[in-house]
Amino acid sequence: MTTDPQAERPKTPAEHGPMVLLINEVDIDYEVWEDRRRGLRERFTGMQGAGRTVIHAVKGASFAVYEGESVAIMGSNGSGKSTILAAIAGLLPVTGGEIYASYEPRLMGVGAALLPKVSGMRNIRIGCLALGMSVEQIDERLDSIIEFADIGEAINRPLRSYSSGMKARLLFAIATSIRPKILMIDEALSVGDKEFRAKSEGRIQDMLNHAGTLLMVSHNMNELKRLCTRGIWLEEGVILADGPLDEVIATYTEGT
Repeated sequence: MTTDPQAERPKTPAEHGPMVLLINEVDIDYEVWEDRRRGLRERFTGMQGAGRTVIHAVKGASFAVYEGESVAIMGSNGSGKSTILAAIAGLLPVTGGEIYASYEPRLMGVGAALLPKVSGMRNIRIGCLALGMSVEQIDERLDSIIEFADIGEAINRPLRSYSSGMKARLLFAIATSIRPKILMIDEALSVGDKEFRAKSEGRIQDMLNHAGTLLMVSHNMNELKRLCTRGIWLEEGVILADGPLDEVIATYTEGT
């Protein structure tokens, strides 16, 4: 981390690079069914009956993010934080509005691609393929991923035998083996020991120092203060505050 006092002051958009992400009046709705099988049947037949609830997860959200910014997205459980990150990553469709990105946003977390029955070593290859790496790129980065994860001989054991901390180490090592221009993190640093969290934060800071852009969801305010300079408070799908992190945290704390 830099000790330059100017680095502690949140930068204005003009002090950052160009805009890399624009969220424009975005709405995100999804359906919840009391009976999942009935819901699938009604979806395919076009008929809608009882037991269907539409959740308005995000309502008219708008904000711009600039190159080099580190943005914390905070809010209570169910406020829409993870939903909007998933939409930015292209994993969820938007109901209304638009999302524009200069680079492909990467949501840190390749957990869905990993297989519990195979070894950590094999899962590194699977996870890296899911991130779009070629076989040659994986071979080049394999040793550094193993070294960063630092889980010893467990790398050759099935993933299902891992503790939550060991799995978090492996997931983070895989997901940050590339240096995305736009990295999104959803509570990924909350698991793991103090030494690993410090190492993880160092890797994120290195990305930011090279003009990367960070969007981060976490309930850990100290973690957000260490890594972010700007805050967005989202509640019931609506943005209630957007500005310098300390000011948004104060507003959020007073309002909850």
